[in-house]
Amino acid sequence: MAKIRKEGKKGVPAVSTASLPDIIFMLLFFFMVSTSMMEVPFKVSISVPEATELQSLDKKSLVRYVYVGTPLNEYQKQYGRETRIQLDDQFADVEQLEEYIVREREAMREDEKPLLTISIKADKDTKMGIVTDIKQALRRAYALKINYAASQRVNAY
Repeated sequence: MAKIRKEGKKGVPAVSTASLPDIIFMLLFFFMVSTSMMEVPFKVSISVPEATELQSLDKKSLVRYVYVGTPLNEYQKQYGRETRIQLDDQFADVEQLEEYIVREREAMREDEKPLLTISIKADKDTKMGIVTDIKQALRRAYALKINYAASQRVNAY
């Protein structure tokens, strides 16, 4: 019988990169779909208080935010240094809060209206008087589900 000899050394074949673009586009699509962008530019400075017991909100599409704090430096010339309320991307007064809630509720589907939650993101140095005024305005607008934004306190024990 004859022996068959192969010339050259046996090596590991090169890794096929034909599917690499598919994988990259799949990851890109995943991150584009799962990432949410900040929709509202902040016009007030907010440093949220710390808390020990926190719960996350389930459906963020049903949450409307009320930002409370001092205006940023670029807005202080026009609006002063007193605590201001920001609704979406506009400064507002407490009296405008009720009509804002009514507008937002009208834009929602009928089955989602009772689930509307108002999240108050207030600076930790905000006086409680303005927060109480906001709560009274929300009560008059029948927005009774209120959430207070806070960051997790790190225990230094």
